[in-house]
Amino acid sequence: MTIQYTPKSMKLSVLTAALQELTPRELRDQDPDLAIEEWLAFSQEIGSPYIQLSSALHPSVSDIPAEVMLDPVANTLDLRQPFNQHRARRVAEAMKCTGVGLSDLAYFDNMLVNDRNERVKKHEFMLRVFDAAVLMGTDAVCGFVGRNPSLSMDQNLKMFEQEFVPLLKAAKDRGLSFRVEQCPMPGWNTTDHWHNNIAYAPGPWIALHRICEKHGVGDQFRIHYDPSHAVLMGQDTRSIFQYLKDAGYGFLIGGFHVKGQVIDAKGVSGWGYGGQTLERGDWKDDKPSDNPADQVHAWKKQTILCEHELPGTARHDPLAYLQNRSVDWLDHQLAARELLDLDPAETYLVVEHEYPPARIQDKSRLKPLLKGSVDFCQAIDHAAAAMYAMQQEIMPELEIPVQGFGRQAYRS
Repeated sequence: MTIQYTPKSMKLSVLTAALQELTPRELRDQDPDLAIEEWLAFSQEIGSPYIQLSSALHPSVSDIPAEVMLDPVANTLDLRQPFNQHRARRVAEAMKCTGVGLSDLAYFDNMLVNDRNERVKKHEFMLRVFDAAVLMGTDAVCGFVGRNPSLSMDQNLKMFEQEFVPLLKAAKDRGLSFRVEQCPMPGWNTTDHWHNNIAYAPGPWIALHRICEKHGVGDQFRIHYDPSHAVLMGQDTRSIFQYLKDAGYGFLIGGFHVKGQVIDAKGVSGWGYGGQTLERGDWKDDKPSDNPADQVHAWKKQTILCEHELPGTARHDPLAYLQNRSVDWLDHQLAARELLDLDPAETYLVVEHEYPPARIQDKSRLKPLLKGSVDFCQAIDHAAAAMYAMQQEIMPELEIPVQGFGRQAYRS
């Protein structure tokens, strides 16, 4: 009997927020779909076979100024006017010409925001994103749940049931799933709250999924896992995946973002993993500042102790892996195959660029760096696919023992 070597690699994609100004604002405001066409061509140039298409409320109507965000969002997909068949045909033609496909759509916003008018506006926009996803032939949208900071976490669970479940029902009606990225968004507001996206870890994911199951939308709620946020909270990927498997929820993760997080040991020594709690500069005269340039200092809850990594650009001390202070890229990909209920060949691995010093809004200068990061992510995934095929499929058939122990869950 011949034993086949059949490694399964994931589908590589890149989030278009990596280069927000690829198409200058004055051009894309007049011709919105030009931004999509140019990003598809750019993705071809950097070697990514897919894009994750970023959408957002236009800056003229957004409640959160771009200068307040640590990582400003991108409205590469402009939905000031609803996406229609004509626009869909134009995008489909650009995909055909470039050979670049679409992994999913992305709209990252607070869907539980306190202000009802703002919440309605965001929900209506999300429905437009859903409709665009259907017209473009993708089956998923990626985003946040968010949090109402005026409520307790338990009260937010009730608000999720009242406000977010209807969005999932709308997704179900359209044949879509909603993949939640787990960033806790500590600097999203000037309160002392650190968790401003309630779907930040496996415990909350399971609690939210139980609510979804009760309303018949369990299949619509999935997680778009990002290892950088796990590092931010002192977690490691393998332990998170093991926790999900142990709890019977290994099916929850439906896709991946790949960006890193490098912990600053000095910052942790000064402030701990809760980040800077006082004298940040986001409050003036005993109240939250109205100035966006001041409000951005709320992100010191996060930035005092860490910084995002564009995959492949950081040097890692091996000890940092064991302390959960940077992403163990190879084990991240290996653990996904060993512990989760997924088919790697049908799973998207989306490169997300949020390394602040390298957020260059110049195509010619950023291109080689993004191309290198895409190559790095692909090489790591190929290595993990090869290791899994040998260790989990071929060697057992040949009755050859696997050496060593590897990284173990719940141990650091």
